[in-house]
Amino acid sequence: MERRTFLRASALVGAGTAFGVRATASGTTSAAPFALDYAPHFGMFQRSAGADLVDQLRWMHEQGFRSLEDNGLRGRPVADQERIGKELARLGMRMGVFVLNPETAWTTTFAAGEPSFRESFLKDCDASIEVAKRVNAKWATVVMGTVAPRLEFEYQTARAVEILREAATKLEKAGLVMVLEPLNRRDHPNLFLTRIPQAFQICRAVDSASCKILFDIYHQQITEGNLIPNFDAAWSEVAYVQVGDNPGRKEPTTGEINYANVFAHLKRKGFSGVVGMEHGNSKPGPEGEAAVVRAYREVDPK
Repeated sequence: MERRTFLRASALVGAGTAFGVRATASGTTSAAPFALDYAPHFGMFQRSAGADLVDQLRWMHEQGFRSLEDNGLRGRPVADQERIGKELARLGMRMGVFVLNPETAWTTTFAAGEPSFRESFLKDCDASIEVAKRVNAKWATVVMGTVAPRLEFEYQTARAVEILREAATKLEKAGLVMVLEPLNRRDHPNLFLTRIPQAFQICRAVDSASCKILFDIYHQQITEGNLIPNFDAAWSEVAYVQVGDNPGRKEPTTGEINYANVFAHLKRKGFSGVVGMEHGNSKPGPEGEAAVVRAYREVDPK
């Protein structure tokens, strides 16, 4: 056995049932998949798995994770994208979201509805379709920029819907779903899209299978709370979930959100999508990475 693999296996077996880890006949380690499909990010387990992206993917799989989330995927070299896609396929893992419009996410875009932005966003869609093909991605995050301060909000919404409808027509043909992410205004002031009911209204107006909601539990706990009722009310338009506890935006069990109850509710409703782990680690080093895995085992629905 390779020395790094041996040391990693020894540490995990020593952790015992806290990780849900078992030794296999080959001497490697594996863990039962989680009940929900949680998706770590690259870098979250780097101290345990090493810097290489494929090594990190394999380590995630060994812990029971069956998806990956990579916001910055579009900015990676094509060779890295292809390497990631090949390893995901080999491991039987899913690709979660990457950001569709990274260059325009934080400026006044959808709300103003300028023709120049419409053109650039459609180009972003084309580029993202090509990225999605390399990793077999089904979802891409859309951040809808800031408000247009001199324009009535209803006009802003109508202009955003027009752009999204045009993009959805393109994305439907490629089998890619843009998921609109409401973000809280405490961390991101002046944003146009902030609430789940607002995202629901926009998705209903666009009326496309390629335009749905990314329900980020961290952001919505700050913005409006009422998490489980909002899941129920918006359920038909929710395609993707992200998590992070509040305060601190670290792993579940470190803040005020009762993730055990929220995840159990998602399981009861039959949610089969990806749950992106878009948060930091509350503790440094390998010990902190082990704590993240234990936290998800603790709140994962039985």
